[in-house]
This record gives sequence, structure tokens and C-alpha cells, in this order.
Amino acid sequence: MGTSKYTIKHFIVEIFAIILALVFLIPFYIVVINSFKDFSNILMNATAWPETFLFSNYVKAWNIIDFPKALFNSFFITILSNVGLVVISSMAAWKIARSSGKKNNFLFLFFVAAMIIPFQSVMIPLVMWGKELGIMNSRLGLIIMYLGFGVSLNIFLYHGFVKSIPKEIEEAAVIDGCNSFKLFWKIVFPLLKSITVTVIILNSLWIWNDFMLPLITLNSAELHTIPLAINTLFDQFMNQWDKALPAMVMSVGPIIFLYLFLQRHILKSVAAGAVKS
Repeated sequence: MGTSKYTIKHFIVEIFAIILALVFLIPFYIVVINSFKDFSNILMNATAWPETFLFSNYVKAWNIIDFPKALFNSFFITILSNVGLVVISSMAAWKIARSSGKKNNFLFLFFVAAMIIPFQSVMIPLVMWGKELGIMNSRLGLIIMYLGFGVSLNIFLYHGFVKSIPKEIEEAAVIDGCNSFKLFWKIVFPLLKSITVTVIILNSLWIWNDFMLPLITLNSAELHTIPLAINTLFDQFMNQWDKALPAMVMSVGPIIFLYLFLQRHILKSVAAGAVKS
């Protein structure tokens, strides 16, 4: 009676977890404090606390890289790519998972095998086909490429989750008169909420921070995403750290907010799934 479950072992684990979290936050701390310094102070001591906080660095970075335009491009490409990947991948994975036969097994393995192809090996064919199809240097073309590269992993994730849903639920809906379209969107898709949130987080982190694919497809400065816009502050002879670091801090804000917001829904969905089973 009255014995506490909080032991010295728990205390040590908590201390270790806090220290580990602080270690992971060190790079972000360095980026934030240096975003308020002038260029010379950044070079002299990158870990020192700023003598004066230069908020003007953020104003300069905002204007030089035309941050609102880059922010719009990143939002536009990330949101539409996510919508396309969720719709295509969830429907394809459900169809493959609920259909039997060697053809469907081969199709699933075909998608999974595509995940192991290195991006560098398809860069040149990608550019050549992009020019042939006339989709280079456009937001729509970049979104189509993200759909092609992301659909394999997304189908793999959805496929495993669909198989965990009891078929009896779908069979009951069919008996009640649901056709395939209503069955998927009204019955199956709501049950995929937790994996959909996971897919959106993974896709958003990848697309928002991606540098290489926009670099080889977007030539016009008007179409630059945030990573490309920040890259213009670096050249062969001068790296403008006092403007690049504020831009980096501003760029991670939306994606951190999205992650924290959707993470709450993941925890709820996982808990609901555990109770249901």
C-alpha cells in the first residue's frame, strides 16, 4: 500500500531523455541566435549570445529573397502534391490489398521495388522526359514528379494499414447498397485517418525541404521554392550567413507548426485504434 511507481530508474531515464533532447536542439539554438547577429559576429563566435538582437536581419532576408513568393511556391507545391499522393496512393493501395491474384501481388512488388531506385540514377532521364513532355520549369511539372517519386512509399504504407481493417466492415457496407466509390470514401477512407496523417507529415517534410528536384526542374526565379531562394544567398565568393540564417528560421516555422498540429491527431488515432482492437 502506498508504494510509489516513480523510482530512481524512472528519474534517471527522464534526465537522460532531457539531456538527449537538449543535444538535438543545439543546432537549432545556434541557427536562431546567429540569425540576430551581424556577419562579423557570426564568424567570430558562432556559439556566443548576441550582444544586440538585429531584427533587421529578418527584414533584409524577407526582402532580398522575396520570401512571400517563395513561401507561396512551397505551400502550393507541398499542398497539391500531398493531395495527389493521398488520393492516388490510398485508392491504389486499397484496391491492391483487397484484390487477390498474382497480378496484384506483382503490381504491389513493382511499387515497392521502385523505392530502392537511387534518385541520382534517374536524374538525367527525368530531365530528358520532362523536356519532351513540356513540364519542366513549372509548378505543375514538379508536382507530377513528386507524385511519381512518392507514390511507391505511400502505397506501401497504405497497403499495410488497409490489410489491418476487417473485411467484414466493407462487406456489411456492400450489403447495405454501397458501390465501390461510396465504399471507399465513406467507409474505408475515414478508417485510414492515422496513416493518412502520417503520410502527410512524411510527404510534407520531404517536399518542403527538398532541394535537388526543384533545382533541376525550376529555372525561373519566379518559381523558386524556399530552399532554392535561400540558396541564392550563397555563391562562390560570398556566403551571406546574416541573411541566410533568418531565412532558415522563417522557413522552418510552417513545417514545425504542421508537425506539432498533426502529431496530436496521430496520438489520438493510435489510441483509438488500440481501444477498438
